[in-house]
Amino acid sequence: MKLQDLDIIVTSPPAPGWGGRYWILVKLTTDTGITGWGECYASSVGPDAMQAVIKDVFARHMQGENPENIELMFRRAYSSGFTQRPDLTVMGAFSGLEIACWDILGKDRDRPVHALLGGRMNDSIRTYTYLYPQPGHDISAFWNSPDMAAESAAEMLRRGYTAVKFDPAGPYTIRGGHMPAMSDITRSVAFCKAIRDAVGDRADLLFGTHGQFTTAGAIRLGKALEPYQPLWFEEPVPPDDVASMARVAAAVNIPVATGERLTTKAEFAALLQSGAASILQPALGRAGGIWEMKKVAALAEAYNAQMAPHLYAGPVEWAANLHLATSIPNLLLAETIETPFHSDLIRGSIKVENGYITLSDAPGLGIDVDEDLARAHPYTGSGLHLEMQEAPCDYVNGNAFQGGAPSPDQTL
Repeated sequence: MKLQDLDIIVTSPPAPGWGGRYWILVKLTTDTGITGWGECYASSVGPDAMQAVIKDVFARHMQGENPENIELMFRRAYSSGFTQRPDLTVMGAFSGLEIACWDILGKDRDRPVHALLGGRMNDSIRTYTYLYPQPGHDISAFWNSPDMAAESAAEMLRRGYTAVKFDPAGPYTIRGGHMPAMSDITRSVAFCKAIRDAVGDRADLLFGTHGQFTTAGAIRLGKALEPYQPLWFEEPVPPDDVASMARVAAAVNIPVATGERLTTKAEFAALLQSGAASILQPALGRAGGIWEMKKVAALAEAYNAQMAPHLYAGPVEWAANLHLATSIPNLLLAETIETPFHSDLIRGSIKVENGYITLSDAPGLGIDVDEDLARAHPYTGSGLHLEMQEAPCDYVNGNAFQGGAPSPDQTL
């Protein structure tokens, strides 16, 4: 069996666009006629340029190869071109293609991917969700409203979720770390208080920051949040500043979580060695694929750290995350996004029930991709999957973060 053909679909979720502006799906076919699906979570170049990278990585390192030889193909992609270091764009391309190889292998052997990774360690996977606007909420006002966030948290609790994530401390800027405005700290405390009051001790609070603060600024903010006992303080400083993240972890009594922008075991190992994070959040469509993150999970286990696979993409990466989560002993949580488009794109083949997911024993990734639906929603914009703002932190008028992707002003 050899990898023969590649097809790429760039699909765009309908407004309000939870999961990003577009998802890059890859479909591999072997010379024996088996197809496998993967997803490339990469946003450092636009989708047209990224398709060219994916095609090059496939043709150069994978086409004609047995899909079993994942280690060999990884080393080719990682090392060729005299690199041998993490590369966000190349690894983003390889990751989606690697996921598709596992889908093929599972289908060829009539076994689920998690069975090929060491078997079922976790029958049930605890999941979490971002807090999104609910019916009746004004989308533009939601992101700065502690009361609406608390209402959303109460609804997620009603649905069975035991952990909710929110991010009221914006902005994300291209300028690197900044000192938070006092109004940002006040608003963040108000969010934590309102959500804690809404869920009590029945759900964990996951505080997202995504790399926008200086070390001192992150410590100031983290200290203010400590009374509300968040389960994690997510990426408090820029993701490549491991030493500063370790200083935040030592100074703030909230576990630090990070990893959605990192790739390969080289970057994750540095976090563990420095004590910068006790919760790792790889996005499998970017970080090197399923096998590479199985290695990272083993590294984390040796450091008594936990895994919480990240999702701000489509349901194919979600499926890959969940197969890894099913197979590892040090799982904390797995992120999920519930929208009709996410569900319809895989024809409802993975379901969240009372905040938990149990994967079936269906072969491969166990998903049924609606290829026609994916092609019916092509991405026609010019923006990247996610983007940072150029304007600096506003210390006069305050800051408003509009969620993970732009959305029209409307009431749900």
